[in-house]
Amino acid sequence: MPTADDQATCCATLVDEWIGSGIGHAVVAPGSRSTPMALALAGRDDVRLHVVHDERVAGFVGLGLGLAGIPAVVLCTSGTAAANLHPAVVEAGLSDVPVLVVTADRPPELRDVGAAQTIDQTHLFGRSVRWFHDPGVPTADLAGTWRSLARRSFTAATDAPAGPVHLNLPFREPLVGTPGELPPPLAPRSALSNRPKSVDCSMQNELDDLDRQRGVIVAGGRSGVAADVIAALAAATGWPVLADPTSGATGVDGAITTADALLRHPAFARDHTPELIVRIGRPPASRVVNEWLAESAAPVVQVGGPGVIDPDHHVVAVVGPLDVTRLAQAWTGATGTPWAARWRHAAARAETAIDDVLGAETTLTEPSVARTIARHLPAEAELVVASSMPVRDLEWYGGTGARGHANRGANGIDGVVSTALGVALGGPPTVALVGDLAFLHDAGALTALAGRAADLRIVVVDNDGGGIFSFLPQATALAPERFEQLYGTPHGTDLVAVGRAHGLDTATVATADELVARLGRPGPSVTVVRTDRVANVDVHRRLSAAVAAALG
Repeated sequence: MPTADDQATCCATLVDEWIGSGIGHAVVAPGSRSTPMALALAGRDDVRLHVVHDERVAGFVGLGLGLAGIPAVVLCTSGTAAANLHPAVVEAGLSDVPVLVVTADRPPELRDVGAAQTIDQTHLFGRSVRWFHDPGVPTADLAGTWRSLARRSFTAATDAPAGPVHLNLPFREPLVGTPGELPPPLAPRSALSNRPKSVDCSMQNELDDLDRQRGVIVAGGRSGVAADVIAALAAATGWPVLADPTSGATGVDGAITTADALLRHPAFARDHTPELIVRIGRPPASRVVNEWLAESAAPVVQVGGPGVIDPDHHVVAVVGPLDVTRLAQAWTGATGTPWAARWRHAAARAETAIDDVLGAETTLTEPSVARTIARHLPAEAELVVASSMPVRDLEWYGGTGARGHANRGANGIDGVVSTALGVALGGPPTVALVGDLAFLHDAGALTALAGRAADLRIVVVDNDGGGIFSFLPQATALAPERFEQLYGTPHGTDLVAVGRAHGLDTATVATADELVARLGRPGPSVTVVRTDRVANVDVHRRLSAAVAAALG
């Protein structure tokens, strides 16, 4: 069989096995060297093909699709095209999101000889991937290994901890071939092998000895723990749940969604120092909350990942998501104090104070944008937030209705629109809340968006620069012109014109009613809310002052 036909048969076999494992989406960035795999994917009616012009965007689209738990195939050609996938691979690796990254490559005889569009792609993504493999140029004598290769790559991406897998596939010219008969299917994979693994709580005696009278449950994203399980732990212990929107637990009984505002009050923070912390998933975005937890020096029981989470070196035990129910049973009746009630009472007063401040505003502010979206997000919709001020405003002011996803593995602002696009391509209506720099950084995601079957509603807070830096000491320590040069970084771009240039329904809004109306309309669309960075710092200060006054 000619080499081109061997390559076509190999790729058709890989795709067949992946589809049999459950893969339903493929993201393809156009290129020549990846032709054998691109044709194999395009030749199947049982996989949705998404052609994305920019490899960096393609990587994050694959990440967004993978948030549903099943990896998408992300395919690109050789050279720097593959390197552009790196940010998304890093985020997926830190967030336990399954992605099957397939990079085409030159054959061995064209490497290290100055051939065009050729770089060293061996272990290109380092330790960010769960598994890397380069099987060499496909030849018929290796046909018996192709299905095993597909099976192993899928397993490596989906078995706990899930994450990205990198297959580097070299192809020789000619690149267009005709697939032959595929190798026979493998035996079905055991369903048990893909179940989440529980980490045995080997320190049960030590946990039983911990003082559990004044504990807190800190619920963050990507934990694998359901909201009802968190609620059961809270009921058993009598502890408050400091829940951020990415945890899915903001609506459980006892959830505290104003922790940042409460803990900015020195007396409250001092009087409510915890003696034990159960952290579920990631830490919150709030620096105030994280510093308060660290300064308490309380022992931490870490539940789930993603990855190793112990930035303050206070973790005394790590347990799996399945162990939370056992902890709730073991700790039932551990407290009989009004500890949680005090937290709830303070949180209710803080919510009222926040409502009073934001309700008095005649136009939208950045906190009120987050609060409005949290309260009016359609029930069937998903929310993706940028890892800068938007995720913080949602955490601080979103309230009990706040829910969403943020790329908090590496906390970058890159790829957030593309991630939201991936979520939307998976089916649900999706709202993306981003800042202007995140929007511009990922403007490639808008390319061809108008023609995609994706209900993506993008809300952009436009303060003409890096608004989060206005909260840092640099804002007052530096001369205004130096601060603007290095941190404020005004872009001067007409974001409405950017959206319309891509053929998208684009408009500006100034009031909550206008924003709610836009949220209720199917996308793709871009909604711009113009704000001022100085005024934004002021409204955050007024909110903190109002909560402090309410606490007394």
